[in-house]
Amino acid sequence: MRNRLLLLGFVLSGIVAGITLWRATPVHGASATSDRWNQKAAAAYLDGREVWWQEWPRAQKDHGTICISCHTNLPYALARPALRRGLSEAAMAAPEKVMMDSVEKRVAQWSEMVPFYSDEKSGPGKTAESHATEAVLNAVILASYDARQGHLRPITRTAFDNAWKLQEQTGDNAGGWKWQDFRLGPWESSRSAYQGAALLLYEASGAPDGYAKEPIVREHIERLRHYLLQHYADQPLMNKVYVLWAATKVPDLLTKEERQALLNTLDALQQADGGWRLASFDEAWKRVDNSMAPAESDGFATSLAVLTMEIAGTSQRANSLKRGLTWLEQHQQKDGRWPSSSMNKQREAENNAVLFMSDAATGYAVLALENAK
Repeated sequence: MRNRLLLLGFVLSGIVAGITLWRATPVHGASATSDRWNQKAAAAYLDGREVWWQEWPRAQKDHGTICISCHTNLPYALARPALRRGLSEAAMAAPEKVMMDSVEKRVAQWSEMVPFYSDEKSGPGKTAESHATEAVLNAVILASYDARQGHLRPITRTAFDNAWKLQEQTGDNAGGWKWQDFRLGPWESSRSAYQGAALLLYEASGAPDGYAKEPIVREHIERLRHYLLQHYADQPLMNKVYVLWAATKVPDLLTKEERQALLNTLDALQQADGGWRLASFDEAWKRVDNSMAPAESDGFATSLAVLTMEIAGTSQRANSLKRGLTWLEQHQQKDGRWPSSSMNKQREAENNAVLFMSDAATGYAVLALENAK
């Protein structure tokens, strides 16, 4: 998730945090694994940031576990396995193994684990918000790994069970979850619960071994589907694209016209250089320090747009998709990352939190570029 102090800007989520756009020299070719982008450098950046996160004192949690951050851990968990084949790796990278061991330990000993935030230290409602947010992110991470292996492990079933038990049963948000809300977009705000719910539906509906067809699971999925449909019209583009992902697993989630409308919106927002601005994905969001969001194309926004088009089945011959992929190929930095800027505030270059958005951008860029192969 995030640390309250350094994430006055901060698992499903989420899917990217107000800093000045980090500028560095792009990679133009010269790769150990591709003539268009550098897989080895991307892996080194992601592994290095994961190691930093695991060693950061504020990410340390009870029982020797680690906070699951939406900006660093979640995209790392989704993207790092995608690099394995291209890099001829036989097993998980060491920091990846540490992360997964932590997630599985927290799931297996769920009743003993202390939520990342509490009412006492962080304000009313934060214990329940933190508990539900983590449960969703744990399930998303483990299910994403199992989907690659083609088998749903018992630990992943337990993670889903933990999440389903915390699914809201009544009220306007029935079918969804409480969510960590520190007024920090895109993952820790009042809007973030919808994004996390869409990610969980995507993973649950595509889980191996016919998981989504089990009677009890079907009931939970139907409540979740109803929640997403009920609140869809009020969502920013940032959230709607995740629903488009889920609609590839749950066909009646969106109509054909709604799917096309989303893709048309992405086309219309593409900038002249082929990328997308993060601010255009939620124009209502205001930075807490009143600074202006960068006008340049952004690594996270571009990766999210490209990945969404790919998941939705857009032909690689489509001009908007080709231009988006070209932008990604041309804007990887020498250290392996893709630059991105915060929705919340500007940050000093020496503050490690300045890289949180680039962590997310790099994870999603890897997924988009690997999907294009």
